[in-house]
Amino acid sequence: MTRKISFLSYKGGVGKTSLAVNLAVCLAREGQRVLLVDLDTQANASIWLMRLKRWNRLNGTGVGALYSIFNPGDATLADCVIRDVVEDSDGRQLVPGLDLIPTTFNLVDLESDLEGGNPDRRPSAIFREQLKEIEGDYDTIIFDCPPDTLKASQCGVFCSNEIYVPANADTLSLIGFTLLGEKLQKLRWASSRYGGNGSEAPGEIRGVIFNCVGEEADIEVAEMRMRVRLNQFRGTGQAAAQARIFKTRIPHTRMVERAVSVGLPVPLLSINGDDTGDVRTDYHNLAREILRDDPALVADEFERNVAGF
Repeated sequence: MTRKISFLSYKGGVGKTSLAVNLAVCLAREGQRVLLVDLDTQANASIWLMRLKRWNRLNGTGVGALYSIFNPGDATLADCVIRDVVEDSDGRQLVPGLDLIPTTFNLVDLESDLEGGNPDRRPSAIFREQLKEIEGDYDTIIFDCPPDTLKASQCGVFCSNEIYVPANADTLSLIGFTLLGEKLQKLRWASSRYGGNGSEAPGEIRGVIFNCVGEEADIEVAEMRMRVRLNQFRGTGQAAAQARIFKTRIPHTRMVERAVSVGLPVPLLSINGDDTGDVRTDYHNLAREILRDDPALVADEFERNVAGF
């Protein structure tokens, strides 16, 4: 069964796109077939992985970009997939197994398009319908969502089985996490009104990932506060019963900035002495944690424990 994961936060600047991109690369390098879907109207993931020259051509025509499945509506998600997207300057594929559905700046127009009408033709319903045609090609699909729960985000949220929340070690991340839990609950209530037409509930919050953690951050206090809120969410059904804070923390590092500037994911960079640690290893460790957190594996382990008891 294909895992469908949204990276979503109600706070900007938490490094959501850097997590989505670099984890997608690490999962592909673990042998997974991975599709990254860029749902953020800033198109940062698309620009990063395609590099500016290729992305500019896409932005100029709009042909093959995500928005084209909605307007003019003559394309499908299958038409938009860029196979083995990461290339070097000579066009050689660097990460086999990592595909991308790119976006352009005009995705922002989705918020004013397609108002009213049949609930089955909401953007998230159109997106979900087309995703079913291709999801069997992948082990994992990752949605890089903007910091909101508007129409573009809903395309990922309503298709996801799992939602992971990137967070910084600060109070604003805790506030954003609280707001996100409330918004997802409202989406869950709203989706129940369409129960007769095949709509699905939004994915569950299954974890918090501390990202861009500075050397001076009081991570222990931040983690304690986040754990209290996560426990509350589990009790109210706003998070999965197995939701947790991931052990692997991604430090703040200049390597991410350098990776974006050269158009390569962090795991493909070489260390040049500007970092005290190797964040590439951190990303791979986090990818392995996510692989171990597969809901199917967790459920199997639970059943074994119950049987043993």
